[in-house]
Amino acid sequence: MIRHEIPPFFDEESRILILGSFPSPKSRETGFYYGHPQNRFWKVLAGIFQEVVPSSQEEKKAFLKRHKIALWDVISSCDIVGAGDNTIKNAVPNDFSKITTNAAISQVFTTGKLAGELYKKFSGSESIVLPSPSPANCAQSLEKLLESYSVIKKYL
Repeated sequence: MIRHEIPPFFDEESRILILGSFPSPKSRETGFYYGHPQNRFWKVLAGIFQEVVPSSQEEKKAFLKRHKIALWDVISSCDIVGAGDNTIKNAVPNDFSKITTNAAISQVFTTGKLAGELYKKFSGSESIVLPSPSPANCAQSLEKLLESYSVIKKYL
């Protein structure tokens, strides 16, 4: 069983919550979300807000804060092989109320099908499911991801 060690990122100004499934080995190593250099998450967010792609953890946090975005994962701990969502077993949910009781979250987004399914199962609520920005999701071009993720701006 691997435990999620990265704390949620949010403040009282956060208006949307983006949840992944579980941090990749590279994200766990770097200590922040979407840490694999080939993951397109930061490139996509920067693209929809027409900003420079943040690279350091400090730049990423400032970017999220500026755009009122909270970031976390659905799963608190699980059995997983590598970074593959399809290998996740024995998932234990995070306590989403840590964020929702401290910020006026207007919409929850999930990155990838599994994150969306597990969020619904664990919270009883729906999320807007966005395509995974993982490099493994090669069916989604950067242009398609930008189009899909642009819905975020409607809730800010």
